[in-house]
Amino acid sequence: MDLKYLCAHWDDVRARLIETVDRFREDELDFKPFPASWPVRELMLHVAHEEYGEFHYGIAQTLNEFPPPFLSQDYPTLASIKTLLDHVHAPIRAELNNLQPSDLERVIVTPWGPQYRLIEMLGHLLEHEIHHRAELSLILGLLGRQGLDA
Repeated sequence: MDLKYLCAHWDDVRARLIETVDRFREDELDFKPFPASWPVRELMLHVAHEEYGEFHYGIAQTLNEFPPPFLSQDYPTLASIKTLLDHVHAPIRAELNNLQPSDLERVIVTPWGPQYRLIEMLGHLLEHEIHHRAELSLILGLLGRQGLDA
């Protein structure tokens, strides 16, 4: 995967995630599509948590352990969740701008053992975001509204 393509693709994925988040109402943040599922708010926070943890613990290795999840009570509104998503993503996106295309082939020994090329780890982060964006879109459909038409 080309670095410019990766960055442009992630920018588009993130914009569409925010578009999907914006389709929810505040009173739907605690909606659970079935009893054992995560509420909408938790899915949104999970996207930010995994991006933060996977990048800073797994890729950059600036953390000594995987960080604890973001607490739902600390993010009571859509605006606060969107601010968190931006706060987590912006520095990572800036880091991508500092990479050279050859950096994508760098092999990273993860703290949990296996080795992956940087492009594989970034691809995983992107796939993870797409996966949960699709879940949120499906939930909008369950709520009787139009989800993301990607």
